[in-house]
Amino acid sequence: MIKLIELIETILLYGAISGAIYALLALGFTLIYGICGVVNLSHGAFFMLGAYAFFSFSVVFFQLPPIPALILAAIFVGIVSGITYRLTVHPVLEDEVAVLVVTVGLALIFQQLTLLYEDWLRKQGFISVTIPSFVQGTINILGVTERYSRLLAFAASLGLFISLWVFISITKIGKAMKAVSQDREAAMLMGINTERLYILTMALSASLAALAGVFIAASTTGVATPYMWLSPLAMSFAIVILGGLGSIKGTFIGGFIIGYAENIVALLVPQGGVFVLAVPFMIMVLVLFLRPKGLFGKRVELEE
Repeated sequence: MIKLIELIETILLYGAISGAIYALLALGFTLIYGICGVVNLSHGAFFMLGAYAFFSFSVVFFQLPPIPALILAAIFVGIVSGITYRLTVHPVLEDEVAVLVVTVGLALIFQQLTLLYEDWLRKQGFISVTIPSFVQGTINILGVTERYSRLLAFAASLGLFISLWVFISITKIGKAMKAVSQDREAAMLMGINTERLYILTMALSASLAALAGVFIAASTTGVATPYMWLSPLAMSFAIVILGGLGSIKGTFIGGFIIGYAENIVALLVPQGGVFVLAVPFMIMVLVLFLRPKGLFGKRVELEE
């Protein structure tokens, strides 16, 4: 009986932490689709760039403390995203297939540029791109041991979700984003500059991905690689399909569903660790069969 209680407590804690981190990972993906209608397949690349930018600002160039380096990395990635969107995605925005091709191309370009940068780092004496934990040590919560770094990632994920919800709900720019997501032409007639709003949305989406890249890398392997964008992209896609494209609420709930499902499989199924990576995609396929628009994807618009 005691072991069963400990197992339930472990699933509840680990599932909540994993779910919040996964939801943060997919938040930018949902935001850009909800407002611009863009399936951004370069989303994972900005996740990767965030980790590399943080390492560069905190270790390679300026030796900044973690928090300033994190903020600067998010701003840098947001600027890069806004520029690349304006130069590459915006000209083909009305062609969905072209957007998919362009965003995949961007991801591969960023991957190759990162490989070149990593080669340069090795020549400067940096063997690997290591993202240290912001806090060290572990804590025991109701008999379950967890690292402070993962708890910090959990708190940061919830904080960013709440901040984005408040931003969209009460600020002028946030309300403009909701208006554009609901009816682009009507928003334009109301005087909203959709082009600037799209650039801002792309930058904000990429900044969120960058923050996720730093927190997730710091709380897991602690190492960044040029190929680390693939898994986050796939996970983000699975989460937004489950929750419903364009739904922030769906992304939040979808992240928690997958987080709990993974931990249940890992802890209860024999050799469950082998199947954990397949869990998000099994859920995604099931949802596509039963509810193709996802749990909350009734409309193609930004839903809170």
